[in-house]
Amino acid sequence: TKNKIVILLVYLGRCGLLASAGAVALGVLAGLRRRRRGARQAGRVCVMVLGDVGRSPRMQYHAVSLSKHGHRVSFVGVCGTKPHQDVLGDEKIQIIPISEVKGLQVGPKILGYFTKVVVQSVQLLWVSSSVHVPIHQNPPGLPSIAITWLVCSLQGSKFIIDWHNYGYTIMALSHGQSHPVVHVARWYEKVFGRSSHSNLCVTNAMKEDLQRNWKIKATTLYDRPPSLFKETPVQFQHDLFMRMAKLYLPFQSSMEPTGDHVELTAFTEHNTTSGVVQSLPGRPVLLLSSTSWTEDEDFSILLKALEGFLNAGENLPSLVCVITGKGPQKEYYKKLINSRCFKHVKFCTPWLEAEDYPVMLGSADLGVCLHKSSSGLDLPMKVVDMFGCCLPVCAVHFQCLHELVKHEENGLIFHDSKDLAEQLKMLLCDFPSPQGKLAHLRRNLRASEQQRWDENWDQTVLPLLTDQCS
Repeated sequence: TKNKIVILLVYLGRCGLLASAGAVALGVLAGLRRRRRGARQAGRVCVMVLGDVGRSPRMQYHAVSLSKHGHRVSFVGVCGTKPHQDVLGDEKIQIIPISEVKGLQVGPKILGYFTKVVVQSVQLLWVSSSVHVPIHQNPPGLPSIAITWLVCSLQGSKFIIDWHNYGYTIMALSHGQSHPVVHVARWYEKVFGRSSHSNLCVTNAMKEDLQRNWKIKATTLYDRPPSLFKETPVQFQHDLFMRMAKLYLPFQSSMEPTGDHVELTAFTEHNTTSGVVQSLPGRPVLLLSSTSWTEDEDFSILLKALEGFLNAGENLPSLVCVITGKGPQKEYYKKLINSRCFKHVKFCTPWLEAEDYPVMLGSADLGVCLHKSSSGLDLPMKVVDMFGCCLPVCAVHFQCLHELVKHEENGLIFHDSKDLAEQLKMLLCDFPSPQGKLAHLRRNLRASEQQRWDENWDQTVLPLLTDQCS
């Protein structure tokens, strides 16, 4: 049939891309063999992400943990947004930039794929040939997993894949499950995913799925918040809000200061004479959500829930809704937000730098997570960070969310906008009472004594890495 012919042609085209990339790889590696011995002697470890380094927090944490244990780290990725200062200020971590390749924008799409794979292959060959024992993020994994396997095979070294999700399920969100490219992407991940010597993954559900369907044995490394995620003292809240007020109207106070010695934001008051900083009585609720603005997060759910919340007809507080992040659907949702009239809700959609993001989380009153895993097997790191700040969360339900969010213990799980509207009313009806449900959830988080990233990494990854390096 016509569909089968198309599938076959795309399959052969993709195989041709991999074969071409492999030919390029062998040619480049022939001139790089002298670099191998130096890489081994230096004991340099590579943390590789085929994406924006600054928007890859888990891989940044890997790099810092490796450095703490004496390794020199090559951190390979696209230099888009600024990484955390712990990465930038570490002399043992060297960020090796690669270009973000989009392929040809004219001609057949398969030709665009071809140019992208070949150019990325050459870049990755050059940087990966000088390191030993790479830790590789997936997704994205095309062509980097195959290149890493090729380099490590020729060097006689080993590599680790850290499975955050499946790339083919993310592609299916925009192309559909039956698209030929999705089938080829699944084949690629399955075949080359088996080439790694060790594997990490983010949930037990993914661990079981990798073993059951692809015969890949993995170790679960749950995301855990580093120590910088914690509740923010009111003084630091005020400092952040003052800076935000210069750029965003929702953070500006609607009241006039009582004198030159008073600084006001929508949430805080600072008496510069006495030095006292306090939260304002009657202040709005600071509701926060962070996102990559992609297809797996439907923010219309939050907008509909807010409409239901405001139509409750009860004496409810006003809200400032901060949605932070970058991504392809941001402008679409900004237009959707601006097209609606929310009388008691103000929106703010900033990009927060790495140093400001944990301060904002630690200042918020309630988090909302709209992440729906494309595979149903990963967990939202944003919720991990929120819990590190003892910030209660309302999170949309999906298959393995229970591995992170315990309903009515550390947060609430909802299924649709109606559920979320009811939860907002329940949590905020008596804000900021210390006796309310919201305060109860926060106390549970404070008492939970959550494990932090360093301890978790030392227990799980360090033994694995020692084995790979031996």
